Amino acid sequence: MAASGAGEPDVASDPADTAGVPDRRGRRRAAPAPEPAPELDDAELRGALEAILLVVDQPVSELTLAQVLEQSPERIGPMLDEIAAGYTAAGHGFELRRAAGGWRLYTRPEYAGYVERFVLDGQSVRLTQAALETLAVIAYKQPVTRSRISAIRGVNCDGVIRTLVSRGLVEECGTEADTGAFLYRTTTMFLEKLGLNSVDDLPPLAPFLPDDVEELADATR
Repeated sequence: MAASGAGEPDVASDPADTAGVPDRRGRRRAAPAPEPAPELDDAELRGALEAILLVVDQPVSELTLAQVLEQSPERIGPMLDEIAAGYTAAGHGFELRRAAGGWRLYTRPEYAGYVERFVLDGQSVRLTQAALETLAVIAYKQPVTRSRISAIRGVNCDGVIRTLVSRGLVEECGTEADTGAFLYRTTTMFLEKLGLNSVDDLPPLAPFLPDDVEELADATR
């Protein structure tokens, strides 16, 4: 048996440990190819695609889906076609469509009236008692700051004001000169909802105040 050369190891090293390391001729050994991802069966691929499509907010391409799922792009298109056909055959209220170079779930056109009614009804939900009270303060004290509104009601009104702004009943109208705080006032929509021509047509508050209002005010100071 030939003797080993001086300084050379008797045991061969693992090829994985020498990947990318230059050999004796200065050439780098190629890194081993990564293990391919396991192929999903049809049921799991279908479920994964449906789960992703439920959360996308814009059409997603077949290539992107293939990369995310680490599956062959050739499987994605046919599976999406199969899913879309299944939704149509089952008569669901939604459908899977190609759009803008990708795929996305959409409600079916024949149910657009119901969807529109739901969206519009959601925007016309009745205001809470807190929102009505805050709106009344703004209507009678406008322009008024958030801190002033909160002081009058005795609670923080930031969230309620945001709700009123989102409903189009209240809007910002500049800032207070001394503090720089935002001022709020009612909008044209507010007048339309109440059938008023201007805020000057609001009923006076005096008849609705208790007779001992001044005594109550003194007691809280």
